[in-house]
Amino acid sequence: MSSVIASTRFSVLDRSRTREGYDAPEALRDTVRLAQEAEALGYHRFWVSEHHSVPGVAGSAPTVLAAAVAAATSTIRVGTGGVMLPNHQLLVVAEQFGVLESLFPGRIDMGVGRSVGFTDGIRRALGRDKSAAEDFAGQLTELLGWLDGTQRAHPQVHARPAEGLRIPPFVLATGEGAGIAAKVGLPLVVGDLRGREKLLRAVDRYRREFHPSSWAPHPCVVVAGTIAVAGSTAEARRILIPEAWSLAYSRTHGVFPPLAPAERVEALTMTEKESGFYESGLRGHLYGTEDQVVTALETVLEETGADEVLVTTSTYDRAALTDSLRRLARIAELTG
Repeated sequence: MSSVIASTRFSVLDRSRTREGYDAPEALRDTVRLAQEAEALGYHRFWVSEHHSVPGVAGSAPTVLAAAVAAATSTIRVGTGGVMLPNHQLLVVAEQFGVLESLFPGRIDMGVGRSVGFTDGIRRALGRDKSAAEDFAGQLTELLGWLDGTQRAHPQVHARPAEGLRIPPFVLATGEGAGIAAKVGLPLVVGDLRGREKLLRAVDRYRREFHPSSWAPHPCVVVAGTIAVAGSTAEARRILIPEAWSLAYSRTHGVFPPLAPAERVEALTMTEKESGFYESGLRGHLYGTEDQVVTALETVLEETGADEVLVTTSTYDRAALTDSLRRLARIAELTG
C-alpha cells in the first residue's frame, strides 16, 4: 500500500441530507447509523454539520446530533464540521461542548466556522446579519478563552462544565479564515477537492503563517472532499449523481431538493443551464475503482501534505455509500 496513504488518518462528515421518499427524522437516523458503520470500519472521526432552514438538509443542531452519535458509538471521535460561531452566543457554544466532553470524555472534537445564515430571512431569524462573520478572529479567541479560563470580558462568568476541559478545536476555513487559524494556532479543515488551486493556496498560507499554541504545537491540515469508491468507474460516478443534481437544481431554482435516485436523475430532460451546473457538479471529485482512487489520493496527499482526509460524500443509495466507505477503509487499511 502507498506509504503516504498509510500515514494519513481518514474520517467522515455527514450532512444529514434528506432523500426522496424519506423524511428528515429518517435522515438524522441515517446519520447515526452511518457513524456506527464508520466506527466499525476504523475511521478516526465522525462529524456532523450545521445548516439552518435549508431544504434537503436535516442537520440544524450539530451539538445535539453529535450527542446522539456519541451515545450510539463507543470509540470513534465525534464532532462538528462545524458550529458556525457568528450564529451563536459563544458562552453557550462552550457550555454545549463542555457537556459533550463531560458525557463522552476524550472523544469530542470542536470544529467551528465563520459562515452565517445564507439568506436575509434566516439571518434575521437567527438575530444576525452578514457583518456577524467579520470578527471571526475575535469570536474564536473568546470561545477558546471560555475553555481555558482566560476569557476576561465577563470576569464573574464561567463556562461550566467546559472551563479547563481539553476539547480539540478545528477551524473550517479558506482564505482569510486559514490565516486566522494559523495566527491562533489551530488545526485547519479545508476543502473542497475540486478547487485544488484555492485549496493549495489556503494550505500554503496556513503553514507559512502558523504560530504554535497550547492547542496545536504544529500545523495540522485536514482536507475535506467527496470520495466515491466502487467496483467500476461508472458505479462510483453514479454515487455522485444525486448530489450533483441537487446542487444543479439549487443553482437554478434556489432550493435544495431531497436527493433523488441516480436512475431518475439520468432519465431527466435538463435545461441547458441545469445540464451545465450538473456536469460541473460531477467534475473534480475523487471517484473510481480502488486502484484509481489510490492514485488520485496519492496526488492530493502529496500536493497538500495533509495529515487527515475528511470524506464528505452524500448520495441517495445508502448501501452504495457504505460500500464506498468500506472500500476506502480497505485502501487505507483502517482496520488493520
